[in-house]
Amino acid sequence: MSQDSKAWGGRFLEATDAFVEAYTASVAFDQRLYPFDIQGSVAHANMLASVGILTDDERKSIVGGLEQIQQEITDGEFVWSVSREDVHMNIESRLVEIIGDTGKKLHTGRSRNDQVATDMRLYLRDAIDQLLEQEQQLLNAILDKAAEHTDTIMPGFTHLQAAQPITFGHHLLCWFEMLKRDRDRLLDCRKRVNVLPLGSAALAGTTFPIDRQMVATELGFAEVSENSLDAVSDRDFIIEFCAVASMTMGHFSRWSEELVLWMSQQFSFIDLPDRFCTGSSIMPQKKNPDVPELIRGKSARVTGSLITLLTLMKGQPLAYNKDNQEDKEPLFDALDTLRDTLTALNGLIPAIEARADNMRKAAAAGFTTATDLADYLVRLGIPFRDAHEVVGQTVAFAIRENRALDELTLPELQQFCQLIDEEVFDILTLEGSVAARNHFGATAPVQVTAAIARSRARIQ
Repeated sequence: MSQDSKAWGGRFLEATDAFVEAYTASVAFDQRLYPFDIQGSVAHANMLASVGILTDDERKSIVGGLEQIQQEITDGEFVWSVSREDVHMNIESRLVEIIGDTGKKLHTGRSRNDQVATDMRLYLRDAIDQLLEQEQQLLNAILDKAAEHTDTIMPGFTHLQAAQPITFGHHLLCWFEMLKRDRDRLLDCRKRVNVLPLGSAALAGTTFPIDRQMVATELGFAEVSENSLDAVSDRDFIIEFCAVASMTMGHFSRWSEELVLWMSQQFSFIDLPDRFCTGSSIMPQKKNPDVPELIRGKSARVTGSLITLLTLMKGQPLAYNKDNQEDKEPLFDALDTLRDTLTALNGLIPAIEARADNMRKAAAAGFTTATDLADYLVRLGIPFRDAHEVVGQTVAFAIRENRALDELTLPELQQFCQLIDEEVFDILTLEGSVAARNHFGATAPVQVTAAIARSRARIQ
């Protein structure tokens, strides 16, 4: 097969327009599939030999040629050609150059339609496995950081207003739960990726006596696709991955928003090492949390990839259409962005330095034990709605006095409810507030410690 010949050229009477050739080519971006294209071709050749379509010598020649091509690509010696359209034809054309006409037999019983679907599944499965390892590392990093701060008190927020005191360890465990669900979703997505489409050929299967289960076993697929039309035409496994990636990046964006806020002078809850920050070109005092800000921003491009793929697929009739060539760049970008973000977070999370004193001051200044006072009144027999009214009046008084609730005197508290006694001061402290929430899933330090232990077991 010459440099300029097309695998489908026999039907055509004139050469492809140069612009059309460049416009329709995908080799510039799909060449990253080469290890999986070669892997799938080796398995296909082995199967063709096993059913008698290839001789063993032909099989050995093909496999040897493919191994040589892989080495050429690895060494940077392989010449990629736009005229050969895509990764598949570049490899097949080079195979024919190396071993002659025997190389042309490799495509027996398959089409580029099922070939690319197989490559994409092999590629994505491998990428998912790498992402799962990164997410496991990050989950452990969160637990390690939470274990450092089981007793570190900070304000919990609703509407970005100080609401109730919690521990920093408890807050970090919220991040853990988010990522744990994301990882579970990724594991579940992998099941639907791990299905072999090869053997579906162009759309209807093949007339050759192929052994699809043999190929599936060699390539490590758990299942073989049931319907040839479906196998070559749908990209829902890619869409599902991008949906999981979008949700994960959305969680990372929320974490990053908190890191940006917490690092500001107005909060000053944390500090990040200089290596994760940058400065200003005009304001020499600035230390900007650029890594969290970029994570927050990059979540948008992953969501964009998801929308692109949903839109790409929604109007296509069965079976394969050239539109599907556009599935790769959104997937590659989403995957690269998620992988790089996990790398960043695996460096960033262990490096967070909590400013515990500032966290505590913020919790104390926000009347965050008001709910504890209301619960105390309820235990004295006052209906909750009435207790809520009493505490609201007490907080208003404390605001006018510019004092915290635990700084009010007993007579001052009793002017709003005569039933209040000295025991109230036990529950108005920050430590008393968090310790009182001592049940499964709550913020008490003893519960946070137990949750960390359970969480370590959950991700083993």
